[in-house]
Amino acid sequence: MSLYVQAIVNGILVGGVYSLMAVGLSLIFGVMRVINFAHGDMMVWGMYLSFWLFTTLGVDPYLSILATGAAIFLLGAAVQRGLVNRILDAPHEMQILLMMGVALVLENVALMVWGPDPRRVNVSYGLSTFWVGPIVFDLPRLVTFGVALALALALYLFLKKTDLGRMIRAAADNRIGALLVGTDILKVFTLAFGIGAACVGAAGSLMTPLLPFAPSTGLFFTITSFNIVIIGGMGNLLGAFVGGLLVGVSESLGAVLLAPSLKEIVSFVLLVVILLFRPQGLLGGSR
Repeated sequence: MSLYVQAIVNGILVGGVYSLMAVGLSLIFGVMRVINFAHGDMMVWGMYLSFWLFTTLGVDPYLSILATGAAIFLLGAAVQRGLVNRILDAPHEMQILLMMGVALVLENVALMVWGPDPRRVNVSYGLSTFWVGPIVFDLPRLVTFGVALALALALYLFLKKTDLGRMIRAAADNRIGALLVGTDILKVFTLAFGIGAACVGAAGSLMTPLLPFAPSTGLFFTITSFNIVIIGGMGNLLGAFVGGLLVGVSESLGAVLLAPSLKEIVSFVLLVVILLFRPQGLLGGSR
């Protein structure tokens, strides 16, 4: 029993980062109805930037989230302003092809700059643990979960309590209505895409002490994010957060019940069940 409880605890701690990663994707889709298939590759760029800051300047990855989040925000805003704006009203197939093209460019540029070998940030406290009864808590995972939760809460408060956040929610609910009251939709879209990219960039920094990464890792993060937002409900931020925790726990339990190499099967089985019985997602609306 303690083994299963340990797996659930580990899944929740990793699921917090999954949630932050998926919240960014869900925000972009909720505002613009565009699926960012370059989401995972933006996260990998956040990981490499954090790795570079750690190896060259000695900046701890939990501190470099400010720099990586800002850098990936600018990257996301540039992609939206220069490319996505041109295909907002195009068929979904065109949007998918464009974002897959952006993903390929980001992956191959990372391959040219850093090479194909896996990298990892080895912090001094990487193996620090403490016990609560029979359950062991990994310090980096716990800190990662706490920071991810704080960032997700900050995003929620920004969207609910600030004028810019209200503008983003208004554009997401009714684009024509937002235009009629004088909202600059293109600026709102740029801001929303940049914030979604910043979330995944920060999530990349938080993940660097936990697992190795390479340029090709972006595909895994994209698929995982897409899985989470479908489970939680496309465009629903709370659903993305809950979905991230569910996927983290399901993968952790899958590693115990099946094998570590098969842990993703459990989360995809969960995805299939959701699509069969509640295709709008756990917290998605009737649309």
